[in-house]
Amino acid sequence: MLDLLFATNAMAQEAAGGAAPSGIAGMLTGPLPMLVLMFVVFYFLLIRPQQKKTKAHREMLGNLKAGDQIVTSGGIFGRITGLTDQTVVVEIAPQVRIKVQRGAVAGLAGGQPAPAEASAKGKKK
Repeated sequence: MLDLLFATNAMAQEAAGGAAPSGIAGMLTGPLPMLVLMFVVFYFLLIRPQQKKTKAHREMLGNLKAGDQIVTSGGIFGRITGLTDQTVVVEIAPQVRIKVQRGAVAGLAGGQPAPAEASAKGKKK
C-alpha cells in the first residue's frame, strides 16, 4: 500500500514539473505566511482582549475609595474602610475588618459600574 502511495506521489511530481516553486511564489505558499497569519489571529482573539481587561482592572483599582462595596478574588464581599498604596482594609461584618492587597480586589460588588465605565455609558446615550 505504501509503495502505491509513493509511486502515485512520484508521478504527480513529474507531471507538475518536479520542482517546487521558487522566489516570491515559493515564499507565499510556504509555512512562514501561515505562521504570521496564526500570530495575527492569536493577537486579535487572545492577546488584545486580555490587555484591555487588564487595563480596565488597573483603572478600577486606581479609582477605589472608602465606602465602595467590593468583592475580592477569594469571593469575600465587603466595604472599603481604608486604603493605602498596596493594601485595602475591608469591613466584611460589623467591627470585622481584614487587610488585603489591592490586586486581590476582583471588582465592585452589586454591579456598581466603575467611575470610568459610568462616564463612558453616559457618553453613549
